[in-house]
Amino acid sequence: MRKDKVGFIGLGNMGGRMTRRLVDAGIQVIGYDADATRAQGCGATPAGSMREVVEAADVVLMSLPDSRVVEAVVEGEGGVLAHCRAGQVVIDMSTAAASSTIRLQGRFRDRGAYYVDAGISGGAAAAEKGALTLMIGGDPDIVEAVRWVFAPISTKALRMGDSGAGHTTKLLNNFLNAVSLAATAEVMVAGKKAGLDLHRLLEVLNSSSGVNFATQNRFPRIVDGDYLEGGLTSKLMTKDVVLYVDLVRELGVSSLNAAGPLSCFGLATALGYGDQISNRVVDAIGDVSGGVRLKDGQRDQAR
Repeated sequence: MRKDKVGFIGLGNMGGRMTRRLVDAGIQVIGYDADATRAQGCGATPAGSMREVVEAADVVLMSLPDSRVVEAVVEGEGGVLAHCRAGQVVIDMSTAAASSTIRLQGRFRDRGAYYVDAGISGGAAAAEKGALTLMIGGDPDIVEAVRWVFAPISTKALRMGDSGAGHTTKLLNNFLNAVSLAATAEVMVAGKKAGLDLHRLLEVLNSSSGVNFATQNRFPRIVDGDYLEGGLTSKLMTKDVVLYVDLVRELGVSSLNAAGPLSCFGLATALGYGDQISNRVVDAIGDVSGGVRLKDGQRDQAR
């Protein structure tokens, strides 16, 4: 297995940043995206087709929006499955349904190839620094064999189990992320309307039982008008919560807390923030709470 060259399909917000990290680590990347301009922008050698990517590399990574797109890329005419070969490793870094992942893994196995699911967490900032957390599912020997690919893009890469385990873990994590972001946005709007100093409110929350990722890493910048643009959008956050609900339904687990984030990010989409970073959910809640913005004098720049 060549360790100086990989293929990458999907060079968007996260895939492009991961590609840049691989290139900076001395790994040649041949990349394909529906937007042909993205490959050169992140340092990859542009490919004219997915076939070209699959035939050029022993390891192929994918970073795509959801299972529907993954299935089209893998199983569609001219897709990955049609051109893969025995011994090849395909690593899916999308946020996808575990049931779909397990089914695709079986199809790759029938071709003598390997399919590894590797959910990612940390957002655009962590991707740029190579500090992502990876949640991996797949054959343990194959996962060990491709750890050199994970090294430039992550500080933690944990195998969670067999096929589908990585994507399952990713959905569990993303649901908690959605809950904490939506709930913290509501609290911050309430704090603003109550006349509290928001920096001081965050100081209290971050040293108290209300602390979470959003209070520590998002809102200290949002209250100063920096929404950390470039991360997961409200539409994609909604998609992830729906995938979570489907997962727990399949597992026979009651989901009693999904209504909150579904309502919040659905509201954000309905009010025109759907394609903006999901942190803009605080503006959506602010809109229906009397036109509140956390930063004084701030103008709406999202829509």
